[in-house]
Amino acid sequence: MNRSQCLGKVYLVGAGPGDPGLLTLKGKVLLEHADVVIYDALVSPEILAIVNPYAEKIDAGKRRGRHSLLQQETTQLLIEKAQNNAVVVRLKGGDPFIFGRGGEEIEDLVKAGVPVEVIPGVTSGIAAPAYEGIPLTHRNYSSSVTFVTGHEAYEKYRPQINWDAIARGSETIVIYMGIHNLTKIVAQLAAAGRSLDTPVALIRWGTRPDRETLVGTLGTIAQKVEETGFAAPAIAVIGNVVNLHGVLPAHQFFDKKSG
Repeated sequence: MNRSQCLGKVYLVGAGPGDPGLLTLKGKVLLEHADVVIYDALVSPEILAIVNPYAEKIDAGKRRGRHSLLQQETTQLLIEKAQNNAVVVRLKGGDPFIFGRGGEEIEDLVKAGVPVEVIPGVTSGIAAPAYEGIPLTHRNYSSSVTFVTGHEAYEKYRPQINWDAIARGSETIVIYMGIHNLTKIVAQLAAAGRSLDTPVALIRWGTRPDRETLVGTLGTIAQKVEETGFAAPAIAVIGNVVNLHGVLPAHQFFDKKSG
């Protein structure tokens, strides 16, 4: 396929972490004018409500244990839709290039000759802690932060994450998709010398009104998860900045009923 065979263009749009107020203006305009929107599981209903009512909406969500479409099927669908539609939006939770497989999708689209553009989004690793009053950097607590996935691709030859280096080299660690492997991750960080007293915050559905936060330490957090049934999707924040949770104000949502 070459570009002359494509009627339209594919836009990889970051939907942000959930709060519709964090969607970019450019992303909002594209959703309002889209002909087709292919969206992921973590895109909030409030964001989907912005989509052009006449647009075709396709759920391509991937969650642990449930895959609506395989990655190859999603890419092929984008290619097909671009042949007959002017504005095709691939709507991804957070930011397309932060553990969102956006890089893989855009590579395949470019190879297929499909015009494509990326619209960055606010990633949950930054927004969710901020809404809980947890600054990832602070002159008195942390001058370094590392973002890492706790769930690597199955097709990798072997795990590539060097937990030892991360434990020693970064004061704040933000882990995406880490709940399922939390016990193993904690053990590796502790083995690398990270104190079991290091504060940990788990944030589920960050930036949404129904968000939940579970606070503990490297030594207690796994047991707290088991006792409370705390589940994904959630991010983990590890480091002394977590001590500011409850000290700094958390985000307050406006209650329309009482307003």
